[in-house]
Amino acid sequence: MEERIRKWRLILGKQSNPEEDVSLQGEEGALDQVLEALYDADRKGGLGSSAPNVNRWLGDIRKYFPKSIVQVMQKDALERLGMKRMLMEPELLDAVEPDVHLVATLLSLNKVIPSKTKESAKAVVRKVVEELEKRLRNPLQEAIKGAISRSVRNRRPKPNEIDWNKTIRKNLKHYQADHKTIIPENLVGYGRKGQSLKSVILLVDQSGSMATSMVYAGVFGAVMASLKSIKTHMVVFDTAVVDLTEDLEDPVDLLFGTQLGGGTDINRALTYAEGLIQNPSETILILISDLFEGGNEEEMLRRAAALQSSGIQFVTLLALNDEGAPSYDKSVASAFATMNIPSFACSPDQFPELMATVIKKESIQNWMSRNGIIQK
Repeated sequence: MEERIRKWRLILGKQSNPEEDVSLQGEEGALDQVLEALYDADRKGGLGSSAPNVNRWLGDIRKYFPKSIVQVMQKDALERLGMKRMLMEPELLDAVEPDVHLVATLLSLNKVIPSKTKESAKAVVRKVVEELEKRLRNPLQEAIKGAISRSVRNRRPKPNEIDWNKTIRKNLKHYQADHKTIIPENLVGYGRKGQSLKSVILLVDQSGSMATSMVYAGVFGAVMASLKSIKTHMVVFDTAVVDLTEDLEDPVDLLFGTQLGGGTDINRALTYAEGLIQNPSETILILISDLFEGGNEEEMLRRAAALQSSGIQFVTLLALNDEGAPSYDKSVASAFATMNIPSFACSPDQFPELMATVIKKESIQNWMSRNGIIQK
């Protein structure tokens, strides 16, 4: 019973026990101080402006909590205690537990981070990016390669296009014992040269609300750029448009080339993307944006409709992260839906299968239904 009371005291904080009749000693007392510094900061003054205090607190939370909880508490500290300024200290960066939210924060501070902290910040970003690549590279590569292979399969090959090994395996059931031969019912070809090249344009909104989506988009863009079967463009935008395609070899440099925050001009971004399209039927345009248009919305909708009717495959991701899309322009999403441009939030783990579905030109609505995704 006493243990349960102490646990509730830890959960509810010191203000729940003004009489101080529940005593917390030893590790429980230290744990209480760690939680109080963050979640009772308005009364206690938090961690103050001292980097050593913050550094010590970061060490304490890693001591008492598992990695997943540490990352949540760090995110809360950035929001509640105004720790963004403290991230200008390299020794503090060395103490944090890197995660995608911290990377997003560092990217938003990119232009004001002092030179003494820049390398530490890049090291944090690189660690997270490498972890994400390790987790997401193989699923994305396998999904795209498999989809490309199926989408360009040559079902009526000429004699010099026949893949005899696959043809024999596919027709073994048609072996004629009397003639000691296989009579092939289906010929399998290598695929007509030149048909395998798909063009993928990642058009990414770099407004502050899209920060974590930008991180994942950078990682996916780098992975796709390594595949010879598709040509990948990476374009970011706010009120201006920046083509970062040449930076796809190093996703860390790419991410530091973004400028999170500012306004949004989707119409200008679509105009630029339009200029990249050479073969509409083989082009996939992934617009990653919350659709809050700061430019000419009417013209943007006309341009989106024209792009869709040109024959490209046009998909809008309201978010590319694990948190979903908490805020987006519902009227624009609804207008896109009438144009047959699906708009929905997509998790990083769902993205490889989404790309395979689009490449094979299968129904995105059916894929969404299978994955429990609701059209916005």
